Amino acid sequence: MDLVAKYQGVVGRVFRNENSGSTEDSYVERLLDRISNGVLAEDRRAAMLELQSVVSESRAGQMAFGAMGFPVILSVLKEERDDFEMVRGALETLVSALSPIDHAKGPANEVQPTLMNSDLLSREVDNISLLLNLLSEEDFYVRYYTLQLLTALLTNSPQRLQEAILSIPRGITRLMDMLMDREVIRNEALLLLTYLTREAEEIQKIVVFEGAFEKIFSIIKEEGGSEGGVVVQDCLELLNNLLRNSASNQVLLRETMGFDQLLSVLKLRGTTYKFTQQKTINLLSVLETINLLIMGGPETDPGRDSNKLTNKTVLVQKKVLDHLFMLGVESQWAPVPVRCTALHCIGDLIANHPKNLEEIASKRLGEEPDLEPALNSVLRILLRTSSKQEFMAADHLFKNFCQQNPDGQTMLASTLILQPQSMIHAPVEEDINMSFGSMLLHGLTTGENEGDLETCSRAASVLSHVIKGNNQCKEKVLQIELEAPTPTLGGPEPLLHRMVKYLALASSMTKDGKSNASENVFVQPIILKLLIIWLSDCPNAVQCFLDSRPHLTYLLELVSNPTTTVSVRGLAAVLLGECVIYNKSNASGKDAYSIVDAISQKVGLTSYFLKFDEMQKSDLFTSAKPFLPHKPLTRSNAASMAEIEDGGNESSDQKNEHPMLTSVFDSQFVYFLKRLEADIREKMVEAYSSPKSQVTVVPAELEKRSGENDVDYIMRLKTFVEKQCHEIQDLLSRNATLAEDLAKTGGNNSSPLERKVSGGSDRVQMETLRRDLQEASQRIETLKADKAKAESEASTYKNLAGKTESDLKSLSDAYNSLEQANFQLEKEVKALKSGDIEALKEEAREEALKESEAELNDLLVCLGQEQSKVEKLSNRLRELGEDVDKLLEDIGDDVGADEDEDD
Repeated sequence: MDLVAKYQGVVGRVFRNENSGSTEDSYVERLLDRISNGVLAEDRRAAMLELQSVVSESRAGQMAFGAMGFPVILSVLKEERDDFEMVRGALETLVSALSPIDHAKGPANEVQPTLMNSDLLSREVDNISLLLNLLSEEDFYVRYYTLQLLTALLTNSPQRLQEAILSIPRGITRLMDMLMDREVIRNEALLLLTYLTREAEEIQKIVVFEGAFEKIFSIIKEEGGSEGGVVVQDCLELLNNLLRNSASNQVLLRETMGFDQLLSVLKLRGTTYKFTQQKTINLLSVLETINLLIMGGPETDPGRDSNKLTNKTVLVQKKVLDHLFMLGVESQWAPVPVRCTALHCIGDLIANHPKNLEEIASKRLGEEPDLEPALNSVLRILLRTSSKQEFMAADHLFKNFCQQNPDGQTMLASTLILQPQSMIHAPVEEDINMSFGSMLLHGLTTGENEGDLETCSRAASVLSHVIKGNNQCKEKVLQIELEAPTPTLGGPEPLLHRMVKYLALASSMTKDGKSNASENVFVQPIILKLLIIWLSDCPNAVQCFLDSRPHLTYLLELVSNPTTTVSVRGLAAVLLGECVIYNKSNASGKDAYSIVDAISQKVGLTSYFLKFDEMQKSDLFTSAKPFLPHKPLTRSNAASMAEIEDGGNESSDQKNEHPMLTSVFDSQFVYFLKRLEADIREKMVEAYSSPKSQVTVVPAELEKRSGENDVDYIMRLKTFVEKQCHEIQDLLSRNATLAEDLAKTGGNNSSPLERKVSGGSDRVQMETLRRDLQEASQRIETLKADKAKAESEASTYKNLAGKTESDLKSLSDAYNSLEQANFQLEKEVKALKSGDIEALKEEAREEALKESEAELNDLLVCLGQEQSKVEKLSNRLRELGEDVDKLLEDIGDDVGADEDEDD
């Protein structure tokens, strides 16, 4: 009774309330007392039967049973194993205690008795061990109810039950043995294992080790393959659980049993045009298995890529394409979900697999002699189907065929040949004998006459795959010219111009209400996507686009049109940007500089860049992710997925968007747009901040040329300065507009662009714009300084010219003076020649004699003075006693000797 007290204490605190003394509580308590302490076996069995009835019909009974019943019932299972009737009753009572009662739902916040009971029962590992031991009992109902009880426990407490089974020796083995039991037991065990292997990786490994693959395919074969019932569905769900997150299990299946038995399930049996709901679910389940093998395992598995490649190779070698084409293309009576999934599988099989790409390129469908290339058949479905979901699946196939397959793109582009005029207007049903390219061009032009552009947009989507990243194909398609619908409308026009025409036509149809806007909302984005891919890195396509002036005008209106969708405005802005960054033209009005000016004047740079930001923040842009497989098929969702006719399996965050738009904005295209946007921003800011090269500033322009007179030199300098002034004014005007736009952007706190700056990459872009503005301002200052310098030099040269002119006048006056002086001298010379020369000579002699006499007189005076000095010196010497005569003789001798030495 200690165990009873323990359970009463635990559960009583949860369930006891003001109704604890109710009739149900007391009644359940009396029944448990009869079962525990009864003397007669029949009375105890009757009490067990009554207890099961109360628990199965009343939530209060389930609550009361949880409070006090588990010890009693578990005691019966442990101690009365020989009494199969009591054991069956105890198991059935436990199943009822764990099964929700739908007709007695209480408040949402009320404790659910079934969950509490499951928690109490699974809390002890010994309880789970006891139930697994019961599986070895001979009684059929004991095994059956035990499996049902384990399934109910797994539904309510999966984590705890999985841990308990893993901790029990041979626990999984006992469950696997049930697969070889009688049909009812087998089916219950199969359902239990399906639930058990959904998330538990360790259990999956043990189940595979216990031979699950062989047993699964044995049951499928026994049940009739795809024609079988829900048992086949359970087998395939268990198989998918084992393969979904385990590359090693996929390798084990491929290397032990192979894929033959799996592919045999895809083979249609019986009446091929009869598809019941269960058959549809079975086919979807086996197609999900194929998809799991194509994926190769979880992304975190290091061997995923090699396993994926091997699985694709082996599947195609085993002729899986025959089965998939039969389901997706040739059996048009098959349900839409089956056809779509089959086409999607084909697309995934050939993605980035050269051999499989070659296989599908050469694949032909039908019967002799009416064989047709498989790609032609898929294209016909894409153009004709009324199901958007089927179009998306076929489009996925073409996208994967063209991706990283330039040879395949070239092959398809080579078939783009116009049919004769009579075939152009032929009904779509007569395209059976057309080539792939002719059928595609037919689809591009068919819907125009009928006012329905959906077929045109579908063909445009395929054409975008054919030319994506392949300049050779772009140039090939650029040369295609279409005849006008009627001769009065003019001559042939390029296909590119026709696509722009359809773009404008779709806009007018939506505006005028001639077509349902919700149905045509995808037409413009698909055509814009084609044009964006076409013009990318293709200057000739840009030139062709700009050859018609209205194209640029319409595109500018489309960008600024508030009635169009965010995606259309954003894509149109990207297309405009491509006309700038891939523009190699030098023609006026068509060069990149002119396009930038047009955008600035008609839209404004701030508004233009906002179109990018609005598109990036839209749900379509943010929700674009790599393709993810559908949710696993289970009993709960299989029926709803099998009944989907068109686009019903979109994720919840895309419910408000058209399913075909999600196909346009796939992850690859979104990534492509993001890279393109960065290039567009950089190029446009560079073009906007740098002026058009009107004047090249060369230092030689400021130097005087040889042989150039001053007047011409001054005029040339004046013209040079005027041109620079015009350039400066143009630059000032442009940068003033840019500064104004930036000021508006920075000052308006409520503007989307200001909010955009909070992002890291957007702040960098704003800083780039500011830096470019600063550089432009510096350039303006430099140009101003150059202008001032040029004006100063011009003034200097003007002054120099004035000074030179003044000097020339002075020189002229001096020359005249010299001429007069020269004339006077010549006159004097003539006078001298005609005068008395002798008189002049005599006069000269007299003057010479006068000069000689004056000089002689001066010498005599000097001599007298010297003689006087000599006499005074002689007297003085005599007074001193010297012999004066003797001294004079010596002086005479010295003088003579000096003269001899000199000689």
